[in-house]
Amino acid sequence: MYVASALLYMVVLRLISGSIELTVAGLMYKTQDLEKALALNSMLALVGPCVLIITTGLGVAGLGDKISFQKILCLFGGILLILLSLKMK
Repeated sequence: MYVASALLYMVVLRLISGSIELTVAGLMYKTQDLEKALALNSMLALVGPCVLIITTGLGVAGLGDKISFQKILCLFGGILLILLSLKMK
């Protein structure tokens, strides 16, 4: 995968993710209902980590020959720790 195409995919994915976030924020405001807002927010909790993993994967794929396997493991290990910390109380 070329670096330019990986970067383009990452940018587009982040734009889509941001658009989803803004749309849900507007829906929360429009409904004026705390329970519905909380349900919408819960759905967003799935979007964020998925976008994080996919964009990081695209970036690593684009730089695959430029970074070492140890750095790739550390990067995905860090993502795993972030996701685990979100699940902790």
